[in-house]
Parts: sequence; structure tokens; C-alpha cells
Amino acid sequence: MGSVSMTDATTSTTASASATVAALLARSNALGADPRFTNYAGGNTSAKGTGTDPVTGEDVELLWVKGSGGDLGTLTEQGLAVLRLDRVRALRGVYPGVEREDEVVAAFDHCLFGRGGAAPSIDTAMHALVDAAHVDHLHPDAGIAIACAADGEKLTETVFEGRVVWVPWRRPGFQLGLDIAAVKEANPQAVGTILGGHGITAWGATSAEAEANSRWIIETATAHLQANSVPEPFGPVLDGYQALPVAERRARAAALAPLVRGIASHDAPQVGHFTDSEVVLDFLSREQHPRLAALGTSCPDHFLRTKVKPLVLDLPATASVEAVTARLGELHEAYRADYQAYYDRHASADSPAIRGADPLIVLVPGVGMFSFGRDKQTARVAGEFYVNAINVMRGAEGVSSYSPIEEAEKFRIEYWALEEAKLARMPKPKPLATRIALVTGAASGIGKAIATRLAAEGACVVVADLDLAKAQDAAAEIAGATGAKVSTDVAIGVAADVSSPVAVAAAVEQAVLAFGGLDLVVNNAGLSISKPLLETTERDWDLQHDVMAKGSFLVSQAAAKVLITQGMGGDIVYIASKNSVFAGPNNIAYSAVKADQAHQVRLLAAELGGHGIKVNGVNPDGVVRGSGIFAGGWGAQRAKTYGIPEEELGSFYAQRTLLKREVLPEHVANAVFVLTGGELSHTTGLHVPVDAGVAAAFLR
Repeated sequence: MGSVSMTDATTSTTASASATVAALLARSNALGADPRFTNYAGGNTSAKGTGTDPVTGEDVELLWVKGSGGDLGTLTEQGLAVLRLDRVRALRGVYPGVEREDEVVAAFDHCLFGRGGAAPSIDTAMHALVDAAHVDHLHPDAGIAIACAADGEKLTETVFEGRVVWVPWRRPGFQLGLDIAAVKEANPQAVGTILGGHGITAWGATSAEAEANSRWIIETATAHLQANSVPEPFGPVLDGYQALPVAERRARAAALAPLVRGIASHDAPQVGHFTDSEVVLDFLSREQHPRLAALGTSCPDHFLRTKVKPLVLDLPATASVEAVTARLGELHEAYRADYQAYYDRHASADSPAIRGADPLIVLVPGVGMFSFGRDKQTARVAGEFYVNAINVMRGAEGVSSYSPIEEAEKFRIEYWALEEAKLARMPKPKPLATRIALVTGAASGIGKAIATRLAAEGACVVVADLDLAKAQDAAAEIAGATGAKVSTDVAIGVAADVSSPVAVAAAVEQAVLAFGGLDLVVNNAGLSISKPLLETTERDWDLQHDVMAKGSFLVSQAAAKVLITQGMGGDIVYIASKNSVFAGPNNIAYSAVKADQAHQVRLLAAELGGHGIKVNGVNPDGVVRGSGIFAGGWGAQRAKTYGIPEEELGSFYAQRTLLKREVLPEHVANAVFVLTGGELSHTTGLHVPVDAGVAAAFLR
């Protein structure tokens, strides 16, 4: 009897499956790329089709659905969960009821087709049970506005004339999938649903039809809201709450950012993001913003990232920084008590522990919004979600009134065991996660190596350099090495002449506006001119002292203001030199200024220790390869001093050390990481030699 290879037997069905997946991905990416249709990592899409069982060689019906935690706009085939459709639908026979529906999620693993792919999400049942080849579940602002309107069911009938059916709020899960499937079966004319308090679902016989129906629902809802909204959904403008002029509000935001970050980081360190978009500023200027903000967000995707409600400053934009500072402290205390009470009202014996009582969204009238998260991307996305929430409130208030889901239901989502399990599956944070670093002279050489290492260990990095273009290029390269999809979520480049207090203040301001604050500052900017005493000019002396002694002082001073205001401790590291303790020939200005930096370490360690700020130094020697200083003429000068060819300088330095090893920029970066990575939490005022062993430079 003849045989057919598995490859031959599956060619036609594999091609069909590939076409189905390709169409699903194209639709997902198109919908996910448009912020009107859904938000980052929100919603899911699916397709049903035929594959081949590799065991029997027979055709089998499959479900491809966006996996848990993925993003539609960037979805790839690896982000899809693939399940046997018959097995998922068979779960109806063993479904234990809505009180135990979470048990079904574990059963999805027994419905998977093969290995690999993403973990199935809680919405898998919705996609499997609805009798349509293609299903979309999205969170568009316009759709959620109708879903969160007090008369959302009536609006749904009016706006969509029976083609879209209202489904009352139900927490995502197997029962919601059954509900939507029943609605579709009972309403053959329908192309989708409005899910009360949540979003929309649409379907189609083809991928193109499903996408067209999703777009029609969203565009129809948008048009209705625009055509029928009252002129001022958020009420009239409050006197004194209007947006400050751009320069003034950015300066105010920079002054407040460290304080606000300290508030958001009371329980756990957070990275921040600042937004002063017109949407936010207009909302905060209006009479109804306190009432609406207190009602909280509604869509699960929103409040899982923003908490149920924000902290809102109740002072006008004209209030002094001192008054704002005092009031934010009072409001933070009240917020924490209120959140604890919310948890206590709804927690049961088996609820996950409280995850912290600090706000993730802080709104400041006239200035903007500060949002927070475990990293920059999470903080940025939290802010984007609250903008979505503002849009939802505007839409609902414009045609009805905003009526989010009940507080108890929000708690069931926020402290859902399944959500807790998802958090538990997240990778362990890197050592410098949540830390924000500013490195001077970081566009090349030692500084760039330090910035690269800090970013690789999880820090957000501000690359400061005299040359802005080089700083920005270095930041993009550093972020790219981490695999970041948005480079500015990891690193930014800023211009900084460290000898100028104005330039230093501007660089620190950009850092706190980009990431919320500062935790780790590396004074690395430097230059050198190697000359004997009689040839050293006053300009030589002043230039080196302005950049390294004065520059380090200015950077440390500006950074310390931020660190003290935050109240989160921090690190300041000086890249000094072996020459700070070693008396080498023809090097009066450079060695003297390095000794100045070395003593700044000791002085600041003594002064800032009471604030939990550690100050330490690194003493490198002879970093030739990759060094901007050596490439800029210092190498030629030192080689001349020692009477050797410049290309042999690195080897010359290595041979005079005890270990006979050449020092590279990466070795200095290693020392900075060791000092700041958490293991040396009780070390301050230390200088770490990175010189491969120079006995004359041993610390005494």
C-alpha cells in the first residue's frame, strides 16, 4: 500500500490557513494603528479556518485569536493563540456557571492546537462561541461613550437602528461569550454589539466584512456624537483654571514633576510621563472636571492602567508652587486613605493583596497630566488611556450623562485572580528598572559605555552632551540595543554645556519632563590638555576646571534638588581618575581638577547622606580605545610624554599595571553599575579604581 508524506498531504490546507492568518494580521494591524478604533494592547481579533491535524492528516477547524497582552497594531503570527474550535465550543457542556467561570480559562490550555503561540486571553470564549468566521472586539472612544452613557441602551437603538445590539455590562469571560453568541443568533440582521461599560464587538463572514463592520460601528457612533453633542459637555471654563502659556506651564511641570513622582512612588518606585495636550488642558479648565474625574474610568483597559480614578489638584493654575506643594501632600494622604477604604469595602478573604494606594494619574489644572508606571512605556500608555477616558466622558456627557460601571465591578476586574496571575507571569524586573539616569558627556567613549550599560540593566537614560545631534544619535542607538519599540521610552539625547548653569538646568528639566524625575547621575563630561607647568596657560587651567570641577558641581547641585524633592534617595557618581591621587608628569591642570572632583565625592557623600543619596567615584586609568579624550589629542600628548608611538599607548598603559590588562570604557561602565545596581546599598564616599592595578594610585 502506498503512502503520502505529511508535507504533501497538508499543502493545500496549510496554504488556506496561511491566507486566513495573513488576512487576520492585516486587519488587526490596520485597526490597531488607528487610535480612534482601539488603544494600545486593547481589544482582540480572531479568525476561524481550516488546518490539518498532523497526527491524523485530517482537516480540523481552528480558531486564531490575539493572545493575552498583545497589541493589535503590532500583532504578528507569534502573538496569536491557536485553538481547536470544536474543543473550545465543547466547553459549553462542562461550563460550571458564571460564579465559577474563571475555571474555564485553565481549560483553554487543553484546547490549544500544537505548541507555541501566545497564551489565550479571557476573551477567547467570545471569539469561539460567536457564529461568525471573523470577530473583532475593540475599545473605541466613541463606542465606549455610548456604552458608558446613562441611557446607553436607548442610544444604541437610536444610533444603529437595530444593526447593533446592546449587551448589558458583564465582566469578560465565558458567560459574556455565551451572551454575545445568543444575541447574534437572535438578531440575524446585526453586525455587532455595544457592550455596556466596555466597548464593541463586530463580526463578518470574511475578514474584510468584519473590518468594514467594525469601522462602520465606530464611525457611525462618532458621527452621532459630533452631530448631537451639547456645545460644552464639560461645562463652562473655570476662572483661573485655563492653561498657562507654554513656557510657563513647562517650567511649572518641571518644578512639580519630582514632587509628584515622589507621591506616586510612596509604595513602589515609578517612572513618569508628562502630557499637556489640548484634550487634557481643556478638561481641567472646565467646571465639571472634578465631578467626572471622581466617577472614575469605566472600560477595564482604562482603569487597569490608570486605577479607578486620578488624584486631581483642586487649586487654580495661578496658585503658587508652595501652595501647590502643600496641597498635593494633603491630597495624597486623602487619596491613599480613600483607596485603602475602596479595597477594604470590596476585598474578600481570597482577594489578592492591595497593590499600593498611590495614584497613577495626577492632574494639575493649567499644567497637564502626570502618569506613572513600572517603566516609561507603561507610564506613557497610562496617560494615553486617561486621554481615552476623557474622550469617553466628553462623548457621554455630550448626548446623555457619563455613567461608568459600579465600583464593586471595577474592583472585581482590578483585583481579579486572573489579572493577578498575569502580573505574576511578568518577567522579573532588571536591577535598574524604574531608575532614571542622567549621564554627561555620554555621546561617545566612557560616557556612552556607561549609558549603554545602564539602559541594558533597565534604566531610562538621558544622554547629555555638548553636541545635541550626537547625543540624540547615541540615545537612539542605546535604545535600539534594548529592543525598544519606541526609542524615547528608553533614552533621550539632550544638549548640555556643563559649565553653564542655564544649560545644566535645562538638561535636568528635560530629564524630569521626559521620565518624571532623576535617580542616578553620572558626572562624566571631561576633556584634557597634557602640558608641563610652564607651558600650561591660564585658559588651559580655566577650561578644564570649568568643565570638570565647576561642571560636576553644577550638575550635582541641580540633580540634588530633584533627588531631595522626590524623597527617594539616589546615586551621584563621579568619573574621576587615577590621576586624582597619582602625581604624573606634565599634567598639572588635569590632575588638579580630578583631585577636585574626588574631594567633591567625599564632601557630597557627607552632606547628602541624610537624604538617602549615595555619592561615589570611579578612578579609571589609561582608557585609550573608544575614548573621546584620547582621540581629541590627549593620546598624542601622553604618548609624546612617554616617548612612544600613539598607537602603542594602550599597551604601554597595560604593561605598567599589576594585572597587565588594558582598561576599556566598558570596564568603567561595569564599576558604575556595581555602585548603583543595588548590591552596594550601604556604600557612599567610595572611589573604585578601574586601572588594572597601579600601585602608586592605591587609595590611602
